[in-house]
Amino acid sequence: MNQDYIKPDEWSIIEEEFDAGRVKSSESLFSIGNGAMGQRANFEEQYSGPSFQGSYIGGVYYPDKTKVGWWKNGYPEYFAKVLNAPNWIGINVFVNEEPLDLFNCKSVKNFRRELNMKEGTLSRSFEAELPNGIVVEVKALRFVSIVEDELGAIKFEVTPLNQDAEIRFDPYLDGSITNTDANWEERFWETLEVQEDSERGYIVSKTLKTGFHVGTFMQSEILLNNEKVTTEATSSIGEDRISFAYKVKTAKQETAAIIKYAGYVSDMNHKKEQLIQAAGKVLDSATSKGFESLKKEQKEAWASIWEMADITISGDVKAQQGIRFNIFQLNQTYLGEDDRLNIGPKGFTGEKYGGSTYWDTEAYCIPFYMATKDQKVARKLLTYRYNHLQKAKENAEKLGFSNGAALYPMVTMNGEESHNEWEITFEEIHRNGSMIFAIYNYVRYTGDFSYIPEKGLEVMIAVARFWYQRSNFSKDKNKYVILGVTGPNEYENNVNNNWYTNYLAKWCIDYCLETINKVKDGHQEDYARVMGLTDLNDGELAKWREVAEKMYFPYSEEHGVYLQQDGFLDKEIIPVKDLEKKHRPINQKWSWDRILRSCYIKQADVLQGFYFFEDHFSKDQLEKHFDYYEPLTVHESSLSPCVHSIQAAVLGRMEQAYEFYVRTSRLDLDDYNKEVEEGCHITSMAGTWMSIVEGFGGMRVENDQLSFKPQIPENWNAYSFKVNFRDRIVKVSVSSKGTEFFLEGSESLDIQVNNKELTLVPNEQITA
Repeated sequence: MNQDYIKPDEWSIIEEEFDAGRVKSSESLFSIGNGAMGQRANFEEQYSGPSFQGSYIGGVYYPDKTKVGWWKNGYPEYFAKVLNAPNWIGINVFVNEEPLDLFNCKSVKNFRRELNMKEGTLSRSFEAELPNGIVVEVKALRFVSIVEDELGAIKFEVTPLNQDAEIRFDPYLDGSITNTDANWEERFWETLEVQEDSERGYIVSKTLKTGFHVGTFMQSEILLNNEKVTTEATSSIGEDRISFAYKVKTAKQETAAIIKYAGYVSDMNHKKEQLIQAAGKVLDSATSKGFESLKKEQKEAWASIWEMADITISGDVKAQQGIRFNIFQLNQTYLGEDDRLNIGPKGFTGEKYGGSTYWDTEAYCIPFYMATKDQKVARKLLTYRYNHLQKAKENAEKLGFSNGAALYPMVTMNGEESHNEWEITFEEIHRNGSMIFAIYNYVRYTGDFSYIPEKGLEVMIAVARFWYQRSNFSKDKNKYVILGVTGPNEYENNVNNNWYTNYLAKWCIDYCLETINKVKDGHQEDYARVMGLTDLNDGELAKWREVAEKMYFPYSEEHGVYLQQDGFLDKEIIPVKDLEKKHRPINQKWSWDRILRSCYIKQADVLQGFYFFEDHFSKDQLEKHFDYYEPLTVHESSLSPCVHSIQAAVLGRMEQAYEFYVRTSRLDLDDYNKEVEEGCHITSMAGTWMSIVEGFGGMRVENDQLSFKPQIPENWNAYSFKVNFRDRIVKVSVSSKGTEFFLEGSESLDIQVNNKELTLVPNEQITA
């Protein structure tokens, strides 16, 4: 049974009724962020019940020493932890000296929490009877600014309903936080300075090992009935903490409020010796603008994002809510403003997985950012990997590769591998191919070939060298094989000849060889530079070509499908539908040994290859492989449903495509995998966007043109989306009556719709 307490709403995530048992899940779902920092939706006031406190700063991490039972050569020395940063949201509240704590209240009524995705704000309201018998109404609203991305703001209101009361607000900063997932239960931060200056509070902290310096800051204002009042503050300074106490005598039915401005500055953007001065400037700006102006800026900035990124769905509120939640979280996580940052799988919603960068970025996220932002944002994501090329070569060297071969990390913060499960770290090497597919996909979509001679070709050569060295010749098969790998299906480890991995390896080499010739013909200076840097010669290219031409692909004549790996047919093949419900999800019910011996597939594996290289295979081949592998797939990866939704749509199976869409779009909202309290699945959310645009909308780039084959789920009235294709914005509106296109700008655009050419004229609605 999936959770179902989130109320259907087109623009908001809404929770009604307080339930301590789902607090941690809601802390994930109602998370807020601005691309530079973010936080779980923890309560501002004291809460003594089960909670997962979390606030995070983009790019700030800690190399937690790897914890394994048996060390293996080549193991990463550390696991990069997304750091739980000092807490700036805290406002302890006392009513006649009784602490407000929802876990200990006599009763909580009319509880409502809302994440307003249209405006980028988080609000909460409730009535509570405290242990001392006083009943209060509480309203709280907060946001992290996407205009001033070092700043957050909170307005917290308390109204005593049944008697006069003294309300005390204790806003604080707390630097004594720890990570829930620390391997060795050690602290990751050292507090360097705690300072008070005219009712402003500052904590300067430094991460151990990595030496990031962060300044956490706050300043507050007190209001009575929405009018600013002057109250004398009492300050308290501890080793890792600073707080102020403000007392407000409040008559029955009057409202006392605190406005708190707070946030982070770091030495990623300021000199570490000047963090307090930098924080002071942020507070100067915040207090001069005021809370309402900052909130208005926030609303306008989000309106600008939604203008391009929104997908509308008519006739299905839950589907509408799901896609907007996914688009909202992606934009909270990464806005393309800082090319040192990337898209972590949990974003700013939790600590699980660690690292800021997985292959998810290249395989799933780049299409979303290419189409909904300026292409420069996608180029930044590619450049991020180019900047890590030397580290990728060092990663490969540690595993015995040479001659400039590169192995990009499974998990990273700075280009170094920082994942510490051997079957992933050493074996899930298909990630290397995603780096190259992303370059190909970028050029195909944007038409910007210049990235390749400038940067991309160096990456392609290093990856081709890796594939050449990682394969070996099998005399028995008279083919090149790739042994001891884990494919995208992580429910199989240390297998031989994973089809997807082998296919990617061959394609990467072929694409690199083809591209070298293009650069040689059209970019001679860059060609000479790259050849000089890499010391590449015709003899080495000939060896690569032989590997690509003689790559082995396991195939079953009986079933007419490529086999996921050499030994797949040795397994007992039992469809998922024949598994008893008590065994699901198998990753929580079965031993790892049992999972590895089973036929069950965590996510698209062979079908991931059919998604990437759709034009290499016929529709009949796709159908045969889909019918063979999907019934064995348990979809226990967040990356699984979106690929299957797109392929079901290609096959015209719209009912099935819709079911997969609902699963990917509401994966966290409905908690399909029973783990949302650990954080949301951010990177797979880009797959949700793809499910609509590439799946239902049928968008592709074919013969250098945009192409569409629109379909619509039976229970939708209409849907629409926009894409930015080579600096021309196309709005696509699909209904059961047909498809309308609207082109913004001043240049016409030729597209394909259901294999027929259509010319879009600027600022005219054209029906296909």
